[in-house]
Amino acid sequence: MSEVMGISNIGFNQDSSIKQTQATKPGSTSFSSYLEETKDMDEIFDQASKKYNVPVSLLKAIGKAESDFTADAVSKSGAQGVMQLMPATAAELGVTDSFDPEQNIMGGSKYISDLLKRYDGDINLALAAYNAGMNNVAKYGGIPPFEETQNYVVKVNKYMQQNLEAGTATLSIANSNTAKASELASGTRPAVNWYIAPSVQTQKISSSSVSEVLNSIFSYQDYMKFMDLFLGNDEDESFFS
Repeated sequence: MSEVMGISNIGFNQDSSIKQTQATKPGSTSFSSYLEETKDMDEIFDQASKKYNVPVSLLKAIGKAESDFTADAVSKSGAQGVMQLMPATAAELGVTDSFDPEQNIMGGSKYISDLLKRYDGDINLALAAYNAGMNNVAKYGGIPPFEETQNYVVKVNKYMQQNLEAGTATLSIANSNTAKASELASGTRPAVNWYIAPSVQTQKISSSSVSEVLNSIFSYQDYMKFMDLFLGNDEDESFFS
């Protein structure tokens, strides 16, 4: 069995139960909270609405029509995330991770805001440009005669009349599967996996399993204490006593 820094690498089977778990001290942070982060997309839409002066009903309607609020959605044409930003458009908007709901929604909101200004507040023209591009709107002098675009404009207007809830998105570092790992290796996807709660994903090793193993050995605070000592940031060596 190999050792790193005097600590043996411990193998484990996900199916085996961990019978010895360390009691978490009151107020301490568990590894599960360290491995996951949840974002409220309704709150993000509200913030984007205020920042870019666009009705939140319009922003949510676009999110619903584009991806059904699916943070890791990818279209056949390569559009990504909740409001389906094309990579080139995302880059122009300063979005570095289209699969991060906050960045994506803020970027998409800025884009539709710019389009509304361009078309003097005409929502239908702005939506047509969002879907088919400004060149096509200019070419046809209005909403292009594309069935997809015409249906899109009708759909978004319909969604605007509904009280939509976007829900939450959870960032799970430990839940990337083989396919997404391959995408990461090819440089086409970020190192994290966003999914909409409470969706369930079947993985070989889940974040909860990793958390159980880590918490059975030591708490998150103990780990941070060890790192402080290892990096020479803490003179107190009582951790080892």
